[in-house]
Amino acid sequence: MNVDLYDFHLPEELIAQTPLVERSASRLLTLNKEDGSIKHHVFTDILDYLRPGDTLVLNDTRVIPARLFGIKEDTGAKAEVLLLKDVGNDRWEALVKPGKKLKNGAVIIFGDELKATIEAESDMGGRILKFSYEGIFNEILDRLGQMPLPPYIKEKLDDRERYQTVYSKVEGSAAAPTAGLHFTEELLSQVAEKGVDIAFVTLHVGLGTFRPMSVDRVEDHVMHDEYYILSQETADKLNETRARGGRVIAVGTTSARTLETVAQQCGTGPIVPSSGWTGIFIYPGYSFGLVNVMLTNFHLPKSTLVMLVSALAGREHIMKAYHEAIEQQYRFFSFGDAMLIY
Repeated sequence: MNVDLYDFHLPEELIAQTPLVERSASRLLTLNKEDGSIKHHVFTDILDYLRPGDTLVLNDTRVIPARLFGIKEDTGAKAEVLLLKDVGNDRWEALVKPGKKLKNGAVIIFGDELKATIEAESDMGGRILKFSYEGIFNEILDRLGQMPLPPYIKEKLDDRERYQTVYSKVEGSAAAPTAGLHFTEELLSQVAEKGVDIAFVTLHVGLGTFRPMSVDRVEDHVMHDEYYILSQETADKLNETRARGGRVIAVGTTSARTLETVAQQCGTGPIVPSSGWTGIFIYPGYSFGLVNVMLTNFHLPKSTLVMLVSALAGREHIMKAYHEAIEQQYRFFSFGDAMLIY
């Protein structure tokens, strides 16, 4: 299957540069995955599409200020680091700039309290960095680091919390699970009042979600592993949802990938708690084991995320919905509008 099947022209002015003042004031496109019918709403209308007995599954990961700016110890040249994955013992997998000049053994200094030594190369052009510091790493990172906004966002973000969901809790992501940015605490309360259960998974978003595809055939792409957790409490809620005939609604592609990772492990049996690394790649032809409905933002052309939503709704339905969203001037990507596939 050719990657170009998932290409489309996106006018640059539709890439949202800043979040809306009100989280839930975004627009909502609804797509019926059975007949392809499309409707246009405001985000709070999502309540009309939720049913008592459904379970809304949210990714409670929290973005860390993962972008660090420093200098090479030997030359004083500028260096940039984007933390991707904590691999233990003060070691992180990271992307570095300029990559050609930051080889094994290079030392990068970030102010007086933090430095890193490049120990090894990792896959996909990354590096393994060993950090040394005095104090608590997360507190130092909070002081020195910047929020790792995607490269297509050029505007400065004044309020860090606008790149966090209101329910973010478990620190570890290099990017926000952006479908959840539309929810307010008030709206989540209204969801619960409607008789919809709310469950949480954790997937620390890394390079795998956003890395551009460098192959021509979809099947040849390899995802970058990301760490996930599905708790006993969430497993119980999912089993109860299935038993009562409710729908599992994934908020975002990261929640969907976590749920489907666990569904593959459990097969036809009950859902059990699980944690570990997942490199699941979902594209058309995939048969969903847990996810019935998905809330998601609008994604980049030829991205693995467009392929994932196409697996749920069908490529033709997704392409039609995207073209209509472009015609209707929807806002795209992280700070953009939302789509509910049901």
